[in-house]
Amino acid sequence: MDIDQIPIWLTELSEEELEFIKLFVLASGSLKELAKHYEITYPTIRLKLDRLIHKIEVSDQHRPSGMIDLIKELTLQNKLDLATAKQLIEMYEKEENSK
Repeated sequence: MDIDQIPIWLTELSEEELEFIKLFVLASGSLKELAKHYEITYPTIRLKLDRLIHKIEVSDQHRPSGMIDLIKELTLQNKLDLATAKQLIEMYEKEENSK
């Protein structure tokens, strides 16, 4: 898969969330194994997964603006680093929401 084909929802995940997904796959989808790894209870790991699912669903439903598309495109082209891109998007969204 080319970098420009990476789904938007995937680019919006934090490093912690990406690590969670990686561990989930390596544990063959076993929440029990993930709970052991994180040393937390099964209901807590289930809640963590439910929140991640919700974040992905919301991201899929959200239609980014032209500005956000531009920021993401520049990031994919390595013209902006990921941290800067996230800051710009957050600032832009705050401004849009305050209108």
